Amino acid sequence: MTTVTDAAPTVPPLVAEPLRDRLRRVDAGDFPAADWRAELDAWGLVADDRYRACVHLRPVPQSRLPIAIGVKDTIDVAGMPTTWGMRRYRHHPATSAAALAGTSLAAVNAKLVTTEANVGIGSGCVNPYLPHIDPTGSSTGPAVAVAAGICDLGLGSDVTGSIRAPAGRCGLVGLRTTHNAARLPGLLPLAPTMDSIGWITRTADDLAVAWNRLDLGPGRVGDRRARRIGIIANDLAAPVMAAAAEDAAKALLDAGHDVVVVDLGELWRGRGAAWELCARSAHENLQFLSDEVLDAATIASITFGARVNPSRINEILAVEQPRLIALAAELFAAQQVDAWLMPLDADLPRRAGMPPTGGVFPLPELPDFDREIGFNPVASIAGLPSLSCPVGVTDDGSPLSVQLVGPRDDDAVLIELALDLDGLRPRYRLR
Repeated sequence: MTTVTDAAPTVPPLVAEPLRDRLRRVDAGDFPAADWRAELDAWGLVADDRYRACVHLRPVPQSRLPIAIGVKDTIDVAGMPTTWGMRRYRHHPATSAAALAGTSLAAVNAKLVTTEANVGIGSGCVNPYLPHIDPTGSSTGPAVAVAAGICDLGLGSDVTGSIRAPAGRCGLVGLRTTHNAARLPGLLPLAPTMDSIGWITRTADDLAVAWNRLDLGPGRVGDRRARRIGIIANDLAAPVMAAAAEDAAKALLDAGHDVVVVDLGELWRGRGAAWELCARSAHENLQFLSDEVLDAATIASITFGARVNPSRINEILAVEQPRLIALAAELFAAQQVDAWLMPLDADLPRRAGMPPTGGVFPLPELPDFDREIGFNPVASIAGLPSLSCPVGVTDDGSPLSVQLVGPRDDDAVLIELALDLDGLRPRYRLR
């Protein structure tokens, strides 16, 4: 098991300051930006040595806003190498990915660890708050770096949970944005009809502030009116995970929202198509990577996709996915809800050092295949935004998170709802 036994260092005050307080001081002309950069440069080296989140860490560039962004190493940043998580590959992009187009007021200071080509196993990172919990992947580095204070925002990608799962394991907020092909250039493609960029922050309030100051996605956070939330009816989640969702529902009720139970019907039953599509797309889209530069586990993940018949993928792309996208919109309208609330995971997360039960992709022949599919594909197959949010921790230190799924382009609404769950977030400290 990976452990951290020496006393954890303390994040410097200017680095630890919440974004809302930091930017309020900027607006008042009372923020020492040079001191912040110096503190963050020094702290980044200390934190990366301990938690191993960075592929490339550079001095914080000068920027109009003191917001540091770390970027997953499958996403291009001009002036910084991209390795796609592989030890024996790199390229040097001349332009940054489209996902960074609106972030020019902030500063990119790090390229961050990912599992190899998005589909490898293991990262070498240490979970900063919960070192006994595997931080999972594939956007592992963005979650670990944000928790460690190396950056304020982590930019990653999410197909079937690669933003939401690491954020949940590390006690953070993780937003898979609405699927938008215009934001994908400069990102290593995995499953183009489901690929989405995503953002990780320490708190929902940090995400709300960054969302409004930087062009991170559609809409603006601010309309904190009462909403109607649908809790999905299912018997998939373990009791402790279902209880966490119930706690979140109560917090939303206490905040003045209406909560009802809903059934996702065909969308729920069809969510497994997301895993089929992801596996086959990985097989087809990553074939250009030669065996000589890939680990055995990555090759196994790519090869696994060959098990999915191409005719089945044609059916998903031509018929099933468009039908599920339309069905999701119809369900939101018919149920008159603004978001769905569900657990992030069916079971407690894996402990650090424990081998995964299989590869990256769930095995259809296993009796617990439905549990392995989990909740994340609901948003993935329909191209919807989904936000994971920490709501507690078990007695033995396992993080508990829920996710909110909204209609297309209602990303900001999910952030507003997450603000009402910030009070459930445990008071984590670095370990």
